[in-house]
Amino acid sequence: MSKLASPQSVRALLERHGLFADKRFGQNFLVSEVHLRRIVEAARPFTGPVFEVGPGLGALTRALLEAGAEVTAIEKDLRLRPVLEETLSGLPVRLVFQDALLYPWEEVPQGSLLVANLPYHIATPLVTRLLKTGRFARLVFLVQKEVAERMTARPKTPAYGVLTLRVAHHAVAERLFDLPPGAFFPPPKVWSSLVRLTPTGAPDDPGLFRLVEAAFGKRRKTLLNALAAAGYPKARVEEALRALGLPPRVRAEELDLEAFRRLREGLEGAV
Repeated sequence: MSKLASPQSVRALLERHGLFADKRFGQNFLVSEVHLRRIVEAARPFTGPVFEVGPGLGALTRALLEAGAEVTAIEKDLRLRPVLEETLSGLPVRLVFQDALLYPWEEVPQGSLLVANLPYHIATPLVTRLLKTGRFARLVFLVQKEVAERMTARPKTPAYGVLTLRVAHHAVAERLFDLPPGAFFPPPKVWSSLVRLTPTGAPDDPGLFRLVEAAFGKRRKTLLNALAAAGYPKARVEEALRALGLPPRVRAEELDLEAFRRLREGLEGAV
């Protein structure tokens, strides 16, 4: 068993370096070797360079390297430099100490992979940005179960919304398995899930997502009233909804991605 695959060894490692898991960085270190193996298997094949965000103490980093991946690990917490230099000693990893939200993702090689236990507080903006770049062949990451549910939700469900549609526009999404709090140290208060996104190559569509964000901006309202409140001419929205055969009291969560695309086209074509 890896020396990083038990709460006791992780606690001892942190104490030896005079460190602690810092909530500001969303640090919950994965300490389940079974789940480490499953994440690595879900990420295969390593057809391009792997980027890991939030390597923490290096457990997943090491597992990826030992499986033959070419890894760049991006860590914001400078306190962890001596720990990572110890736990990854002798391994061919590229360590970058930087805020992942400031990393030049648009410049990574085409066909790159993301494999990460993402800090919960940056997961949504980071995944959104990575999908927009069009540079990734696959993204495999841990997030809060609630966020995973939002990424993979179906229409007419409470979890369905802007994030669901953003992910669906760019990729095929899979929620592979859930992890209990005890798989991490310290254990979080919520369950986590492993998500795998396989991009389809669809480029960003700012006009579509202005519409989507407006539609969900006032979720309790009808789609007609939500879009009117966001500045879309009410008569044009009514006409576009009629053309799609949608009732005037339809709500945003009832439309799938294709329906939003058709609505956007209808609004552009309405006179």
